[in-house]
Amino acid sequence: MVKVGYKSIKEISGPLIFVEGISNAGYNEMVSIETPDGQIRSGQVLDTRKGMAVVQVFGPTTGIDNRNTVVRFTGEASKISVSDSILGRIFNGLGEPIDQGPAIVSKEKLEIVGSSMNPYSREEPSEFIQTGISTIDGMNTLVRGQKLPIFSGSGLSHNMLAAQIARQAKVIGKDEGFAVIFGAMGITSEEANYFINEFRNTGALSRAAIYLNLSSDPSMERIILPRVALTAAEYLAYHSEYHVLVILTDMTNYCEALREISSAREEVPGRRGFPGYMYTDLSMIYERAGKIRGRNGSITQIPILTMPGDDITNPIPDLTGYITEGQIVMSRDLQRKGIYPPVDVLPSLSRLMNQGIGKGRTREDHRGVADQLYSAYANGKDLRSLSAIVGEESLGANDRLYLKFAEEFEKKYVAQGLNEDRTIEATLGISYDLLSELPEEDMKRLKREHITKYGKWKSN
Repeated sequence: MVKVGYKSIKEISGPLIFVEGISNAGYNEMVSIETPDGQIRSGQVLDTRKGMAVVQVFGPTTGIDNRNTVVRFTGEASKISVSDSILGRIFNGLGEPIDQGPAIVSKEKLEIVGSSMNPYSREEPSEFIQTGISTIDGMNTLVRGQKLPIFSGSGLSHNMLAAQIARQAKVIGKDEGFAVIFGAMGITSEEANYFINEFRNTGALSRAAIYLNLSSDPSMERIILPRVALTAAEYLAYHSEYHVLVILTDMTNYCEALREISSAREEVPGRRGFPGYMYTDLSMIYERAGKIRGRNGSITQIPILTMPGDDITNPIPDLTGYITEGQIVMSRDLQRKGIYPPVDVLPSLSRLMNQGIGKGRTREDHRGVADQLYSAYANGKDLRSLSAIVGEESLGANDRLYLKFAEEFEKKYVAQGLNEDRTIEATLGISYDLLSELPEEDMKRLKREHITKYGKWKSN
């Protein structure tokens, strides 16, 4: 069927074109745009009202004029081809291969907006995912089906941490299909090459699909990319029964692209210029994680965002925190000390941790060990601040033990090698090594039977 072409562009504003005389355009409908020199570009309907369609262009708007450009509405929402053959491949933000490999051929095409998950059909997350990172596995445990973001800052090592998690993540004790969907938005060519080389050189690419949008690519692709990546994840999870880990970086670039579109549409801005619907928009991405009753697959999300000015009250981390189930917070102070990964465990939190740990999942003493580490490290950091004022020599002997514990905790527990994949048993072992330097009578959060069985105090 030949689609009717319209030469009725009223206005071009940034990445948007406004087309008049359209009576039946649908929200999210795909659009074909033919420029006067014969180039074909794609677009998508953002809004339609009173015969006017607002179309976002996937690419530059240079060469588009309001007299000779032909706009055709396809009548279909954006779809991508999906199959198990996406694993081991690299795509752009629109889901098109960029690795010199063949196009994905599939009878099945899925709309990138996804289908909403009925809350009643959601299954409660309950299975431990081992990342090999002690600060996550031991104190902020990731659970299958969870959405656990990483709050970072400009210049911190979140890219290295993301690549390490993608390489090492696994469900222990089970032989099940596991895949990684990695989506990067607004990154530099250097960062893209780093990710590609990390995946290829470690062999992780064989179980992963990578979606890349560079900083030089159209900002509109940043809006599409997470939806394309999650659509691929949903196919692998609910059709091919994979357990999928989705890593999205950097959600700050996504939100800034959203703000750019909102400004071009001349919408009334909300907090710090971001659109008022940003909470709803982010929730449509984050809530695509989870498990469905009766299905073997699952989707677990780790969105990564850099907090502008290291401000955790910025709308992006603030709204993300409301939607997701905790956060992993990276510290600039720890990075300055040369500690990798610079995860600050005190403001970090995994709200679903208790559902993925304990006997039969990790170990029966896991909760008590984590609580004892939190308590001891918080005490040590408080004493570090106090000693900066009154001097370490003014502290009592017991206080100096906790001060030393804080230093050793950062050096031996938080810090680990870029290729160091710690088991949960190794993480708990390091925990007892550190805690054994403190008085046994201070171990109020550990059960006596756990101290007797696993403890390394002299009385044992």
